[in-house]
Amino acid sequence: MKHVALFGAGRIGRIHASNLCSLPGIRLSHVCDPMPEQAAALAQATGAAASTPEAALADPAVQAVVIASPTSTHYDLIHRSAAAGKHIFCEKPVDLSAGRARECAARVQATGVACMIGFQRRFDPTFAQAVTELRRGDIGEPEMLVITSRDPGAPPADYIRHSGGIFRDMLIHDFDVFRWVLCHDGDEAQWLSASGSVLTDPAIAELGDADSTAVTIRTRKGRLCQINTSRRAAYGYDQRFEVLGSRGMLQCGNETRTRVSRWVADGVRGDNPEAFFLQRYAAAYRAEISHFFDCVQSGARPATTVDDGVQAQLLADAAAASWASGGPVQL
Repeated sequence: MKHVALFGAGRIGRIHASNLCSLPGIRLSHVCDPMPEQAAALAQATGAAASTPEAALADPAVQAVVIASPTSTHYDLIHRSAAAGKHIFCEKPVDLSAGRARECAARVQATGVACMIGFQRRFDPTFAQAVTELRRGDIGEPEMLVITSRDPGAPPADYIRHSGGIFRDMLIHDFDVFRWVLCHDGDEAQWLSASGSVLTDPAIAELGDADSTAVTIRTRKGRLCQINTSRRAAYGYDQRFEVLGSRGMLQCGNETRTRVSRWVADGVRGDNPEAFFLQRYAAAYRAEISHFFDCVQSGARPATTVDDGVQAQLLADAAAASWASGGPVQL
C-alpha cells in the first residue's frame, strides 16, 4: 500500500483525490490546504486526515505527494518534497519563472525522486491514439501541426491577475502538445511569433493580458506549428489538433456527450463539445495519475517530466516576449 499526501483541496485537488481513491494499492493519507474547511471536507470524503505540509512530509509512510495547489506554491513544495525523499506529481506549470522551474528540475535530479508534471492532454485517449499512429509512421514524416484550444469563457479577473498571463496559464498545455507531437526525435522550436488581442472582455486588457492569441512556431528541422486560442467559445470547450505528414493527415476532433447525429428536414445536428476541461479530460486525469504510480512502482521515467515543464515554460516566456515586442523570437 502506497501512502500519498495531497496538497490542494480545490477543484483540481478534488479531481485527483477521487482518482487516487480509485487506484488499487494507493491510500490518500493526508489532505493539506490553507483553508481548513476545504481540507476537512475533502479529507472526510476520502477517508484521509486533514493535515499540514509539515506533518505530511514528516510522515515516513508517505511515499509520494500530489501537488494541486496554486502555482505560487509549487516551487516550495517541490523543493521540500524532494528533500523529504517523496516522489512528486505536480500540476502545471512548475513555476511562472523559467529560472525557478530550472531550480526545481535541479533539485529533483539531485535527490533522485520521480517528478511528473500534469500535462494531462498527453493521456487523452484520442490524442494519444493519434500520436501512436504518428510514431508508427502511418502518415510519414510530420511536417505541420495545427492546434485549436478554446475555453467556453474567461476565468474571473482575480484568477487572471495571478495566472502569469494567457501564454503561461492556458497555452502552456499547447506548447507541451507541440513538443510531444513534433519534437519526439529531438527537434525543438527555433523561431516563434505570437500575437494577442482582447476580444471578449475589456477588463482583461486592464490586467495586461490577452484573451485571444495566435502563435506560429518553426522548429530547427523546419516543421511548422500554428496554435489558435480563445477564452470564449459560445458552443463549448473546443480542443482539436491535426498533424499533416508527408503521406497524409491525422485529425483529432472534439469529445461530445454522445456520438449521435440527428438528420432531419431542417438540418443535421449533433451534441456540442463537452462543457469544460473537467469533463473533456476526465479519462486523461485518471490515466495520468495511474501512469505516475506505475512509474513510481517500476522506476520508469514518467511521460511528462519536470524537464518538459521547463521547456514548455520557456516557450510560454518566448510567446509573451514576442507579443510584448511585436516581433518574433529566436530560440
